[in-house]
Amino acid sequence: MTPLQFSSGDLIADRRADYAEGLLAAGEAQAAADLYAQALEIAPAWVAGWYRLGEIRADHGLPGAAEAFEAALALDPADTLGAALRRDLLRARPAADTMPAAFVEALFDQYAAGFDHALVETLDYCAPQLLRAGLAGRFCRALDLGCGTGLMGAELRGVCDWLEGWDISAEMLREAAAKGLYDRLEKADLGALAPPDAAWDLITAADVFIYLGALERIVAWAALVLVPGGVFAFTTEAHDGEGPMILRESRRYAHAEGYLRDLLAQAGFGAVQISRAVLRRDRGEDVAGFVVLSRRDPDRMGAEERVAAVA
Repeated sequence: MTPLQFSSGDLIADRRADYAEGLLAAGEAQAAADLYAQALEIAPAWVAGWYRLGEIRADHGLPGAAEAFEAALALDPADTLGAALRRDLLRARPAADTMPAAFVEALFDQYAAGFDHALVETLDYCAPQLLRAGLAGRFCRALDLGCGTGLMGAELRGVCDWLEGWDISAEMLREAAAKGLYDRLEKADLGALAPPDAAWDLITAADVFIYLGALERIVAWAALVLVPGGVFAFTTEAHDGEGPMILRESRRYAHAEGYLRDLLAQAGFGAVQISRAVLRRDRGEDVAGFVVLSRRDPDRMGAEERVAAVA
């Protein structure tokens, strides 16, 4: 975050925040936090100021970080800046099992224009290629969840008769539309999908669930909308410790292999293949993940079959 992109609306408060950033750059974290606190006394409704105060306190081991993030969250319940995530990182066990939709939307709206270059050229991102390598045959209808700018769509276009992409970010969808890869694009919050009214042969989600957290709802939804024998292919960051998932310092979720297998089995997916691979690089380090390929059991009733049965 660049704190002074968001003005407090008060010139004196902004100047104090500016001075605080100078103190922080000089190694004076406590003085910087104190000056931000003074700025917030002048502009107590400044969401970005509370968030920045929380960042400074958290990053430098100063007291009061959680309270600052909670103040930001109280002023902005939609949580555009992701204050709840930063607060949860201070806890031994995060309270939230998903990310605020407004935070994810704002994050990707901001990065849309340079997204492809950053991921492919700088971070060696290869999740779409890893997923495509595991797919065989041709698909009538495919749905690319969290399609972003269309990196996964570029891999799918040649093997799909109909390709649809959904994403929470309007700016990402704008970039995807310019590529002309998709037959249809839709703005959608994957954490709150409506009851299904269509069916697909393939659903993909490349590096999407790292921003979703708990996957029970989306896995169950995918099981409903896939045709019998349909394929559900996705990636996650790999979590090898205790518990089903963990929120990392990167503010991304990582998932355990056992958790993924249990969810897929409970939702009626068979022939589950989970392989470990490097998905991309981050800060010079390889990011290990799981490449998951699963197939919906042919004998489970999906959306089209239920509609036909009721009719």
